[in-house]
Amino acid sequence: MVIIILLAALALAGVVATLVELRRDGFRAVATDWTRVAECDSLSDAETSLIYR
Repeated sequence: MVIIILLAALALAGVVATLVELRRDGFRAVATDWTRVAECDSLSDAETSLIYR
């Protein structure tokens, strides 16, 4: 019975620690700051040629 109580306490401590770390990890859904994105157009780098397969 003691082992079951210890395992339950350990599982509870793990769940609490996980929730705490998820709250403070800094990951948030933030919109893209387009002023910091490089202005690169993939079509401007493309070469025009015929490809035969």
